[in-house]
Amino acid sequence: MTDHLHHTLYDGRRVAFRYTHGAGPCLVFLPGYMSDMSGSKATALFAEAQEQGRACLLLDYSGCGLSDGEFAQGMLSGWRDEVLALVASYVSGSVLLVGSSMGGWLMLLVAEHLKDRLAGLIGIAPAPDFTRWGYSEEQRAKLAAGETIFEPNPYGPEPTPTYARFFADAECHLRLETGIAITCPVRLLHGKADADVPWEISLRLKAALRSDDVQVTLIEDGDHRLSRPADIAALKAIVAEFYG
Repeated sequence: MTDHLHHTLYDGRRVAFRYTHGAGPCLVFLPGYMSDMSGSKATALFAEAQEQGRACLLLDYSGCGLSDGEFAQGMLSGWRDEVLALVASYVSGSVLLVGSSMGGWLMLLVAEHLKDRLAGLIGIAPAPDFTRWGYSEEQRAKLAAGETIFEPNPYGPEPTPTYARFFADAECHLRLETGIAITCPVRLLHGKADADVPWEISLRLKAALRSDDVQVTLIEDGDHRLSRPADIAALKAIVAEFYG
């Protein structure tokens, strides 16, 4: 990927991003944990935006991909601020947030700030509050005590770390147990064969949202990544609803 730019935040953080101008709401894609804007879903949506003449923004959170920083320093609140800074600097008009996995948690935090600018939300195997349901009590205790935990990574050779800094910050951003004051249209796409984020989380998220326009699409044999051609076609069809 060669056509990326960097944006420098107030504290010196340099965040890599890609942006294409266009009509309609600007699609802003939020990757998952330890993922970046080079993923198959992000690149497919960006290419389609270019083809269709739609605005689209991709980014790498600090510590990820082409952005500066150390992943061990990453937190939801910091990544939320990076997304908001990019939107404020480069996007005019309404915003369509698309969040994958952890990005589906982050999109809720971003959406709470964008408010009237929201055209809608699309969650792909969204994982809000995963620090509560995604870890054992023993793991949570270690994180709360300041330790780093490591888990097997099904997508690469190195284990996946979770840092105490991320955990402590995330515990301040839990959303499923209380009503989420988001009223725009929301679409949630989830595989029933997801081994990482139970599909029932999308149902819990639907129940927590105050929007009266929330639809959950379940893919019977879909895994967590939802990156097969048929999965991406289903995602594109959902995106198209917002550009009718």
